[in-house]
Amino acid sequence: KPFFSNFGAIVTFAVVGTFIASIVTGVLVYLGGLVFLMYRLPFVECLMFGALISATDPVTVLSIFQELGTDVNLYALVFGESVLNDAMAISLYRTFSLVRSHSSSGENFVMVVVRFLETFVGSLSAGVGVGFISYAGLDIDNLQNLECCLVVLFPYFSYMLAEGVGLSGIVSILFTGIVMKHYTYSNLSENSQRFVSAFFHLISSLAETFVFIYMGFDIAMEQHSWSHVGFIFFSIIFIVVARAANVFSCGYLVNLARPAHRKIHPNHLKALWYSGLRGAMAFALALQSVHDLPEGHGQTIFTATTAIVVLTVLLIGGSTGTMLEALDVVGDGHDGQLGESFEGNHGYLVPSQSFEENHAYLAPPFDEEPSSGNRIKMKLKEFHKSAGSFTALDRNYLTPFFTSQNGDEDDDDEPTPSTRRGNFGGT
Repeated sequence: KPFFSNFGAIVTFAVVGTFIASIVTGVLVYLGGLVFLMYRLPFVECLMFGALISATDPVTVLSIFQELGTDVNLYALVFGESVLNDAMAISLYRTFSLVRSHSSSGENFVMVVVRFLETFVGSLSAGVGVGFISYAGLDIDNLQNLECCLVVLFPYFSYMLAEGVGLSGIVSILFTGIVMKHYTYSNLSENSQRFVSAFFHLISSLAETFVFIYMGFDIAMEQHSWSHVGFIFFSIIFIVVARAANVFSCGYLVNLARPAHRKIHPNHLKALWYSGLRGAMAFALALQSVHDLPEGHGQTIFTATTAIVVLTVLLIGGSTGTMLEALDVVGDGHDGQLGESFEGNHGYLVPSQSFEENHAYLAPPFDEEPSSGNRIKMKLKEFHKSAGSFTALDRNYLTPFFTSQNGDEDDDDEPTPSTRRGNFGGT
């Protein structure tokens, strides 16, 4: 719920912000090489490095958020951005890699944009399509084992489909998971829901643990290019600057179209900026760069990325609690556990408000402020009106059609009656 309630702001930070961070990092690294501050790389390879290092993975920060109890909007923004910006980073990296491999053919800027849209939009469409198809595949009764198997197999099918047609399987499986959680999950029996939730929680924990174990072995055993310490040092400075350009510029754009009482608080923007740990996705793309780039270049990028991941996890992860207290966002806006607040609250809300009025970052009441005549602001307002229209479309048509029961929709006055399973207790 909080993910979709704040989807407009999340997309802004994840898509626009990641693009800004990638370009800023790539340009700064290239300029640093030109003035001999660091190891010099070709411009396209600098953009590849900027794309891969812009993928955030704030697992440690999110766990601390949940333990200390921070504002639900801040949690949603950090979590949602980290989910979607992985897809953006992968698409940008693949696009720049294709540009580099076809540099001799002299592709123009339009073709670069087309290649990016082909990778990102194509993978997104494949993932969303398979996610909606899973609704029909799970239209079965009293077959819990088959239900659970299909829930696991549909995302894998999405991954294989995207890879088979030359798209990004990771991006595809990401959006398949989003759609299946929002629609398909409600079609499962209660027992299947409990099993699937526990199973994927176990798999995610094992995967995260394996990644960090692998990184530890890699630091000790793999060949690294530690001779370019300047590249690591200045890269850390550049990604901090790029992260600031990402968060504060996108935060400004989001706040332009918000009434005063719904703007993202500056302390929340600072916390979002501080939460930009690098993790598994940056490490995986850097490992891929060893094979994509000439010997020496890829090794330098891989070594720098490994060092950045370790340092951000240790330094940022270790100081997150202090940061939250300094910014005064601990316990801001909720009294119970964070998960409970997510289910009961949808951002900056007033208890007497309706569901549509409780979305902090979607469809604000535009008639509360007179138009300033600023064209950018009006465009942003139109965008949020469209977002609000999609929210209404989802609640009124998509969710009732693709779910057999709406147990998750606690905000409805009357839940939509089940069309397939009237009683889960007998399943």
